[in-house]
Amino acid sequence: MTDSHFAYSGTELDAVAEATNYYNWIVDSFASHIGDRCIEAGAGIGTVSELLLRRASPRTLTLIEPAENNVPVLRERFAADSRVKVYHGYLEDLTGSVASDSIIAVNVLEHVEKDDEFLEASFNILAPGGALLLLVPALPAIFGSLDRAFDHYRRYTESGLRTSLVAAGFEIESLHYLNFIGVAAWFVSGRLLRRTTLGRGQVRFYDRWIIPFVRRLESLIRVPVGQSILAIARKPASATSTRSRP
Repeated sequence: MTDSHFAYSGTELDAVAEATNYYNWIVDSFASHIGDRCIEAGAGIGTVSELLLRRASPRTLTLIEPAENNVPVLRERFAADSRVKVYHGYLEDLTGSVASDSIIAVNVLEHVEKDDEFLEASFNILAPGGALLLLVPALPAIFGSLDRAFDHYRRYTESGLRTSLVAAGFEIESLHYLNFIGVAAWFVSGRLLRRTTLGRGQVRFYDRWIIPFVRRLESLIRVPVGQSILAIARKPASATSTRSRP
């Protein structure tokens, strides 16, 4: 079992909770792939979790969160919803003890040192035909002070993420860059200005004035780069229940 005795000490979860349009976009992109039994890995303070319950309506939602100070927040926030279970720990801890139709991880994989082990655990926990739904930061070239402050191990490329998912046994249904204007914003904040946090005002402005335009545009055209990569990967319906690395 992985050590989960640490507390989250950043401020970005509170700041990005203001990004309503952004998270609606992400959850809406995943909603049709979310099954009755859903797991959210790295649930944080429940920002995505609440949208999943509203916009996708899973029958059960298991929230996995390693930071011990976030767990009471999740339990209090969803205490009245019988669909929700909160687990303090890591996705890998649940391998062999649960099965799920969908696993969602929004801005989580970059925090995992051995991301191949996370993908393997996801494959093993998913029922055949189940979906892994990922949003990860893109473009190693814009890795900067914000990434370091947020404890990111990496940013991804389309080809690199695709290779990792296929190696874990998944079939790719969709994998593409997202939020192309965010590339410039992240580069300026993290590489030029060397900021170490996101201000609520900054997040609110971008979410209110930029995201609606970007969402409309990217629904019409596939952008060649983006601040993030959105991936929908599926465990083959014919797959055995588990898979291990060679």
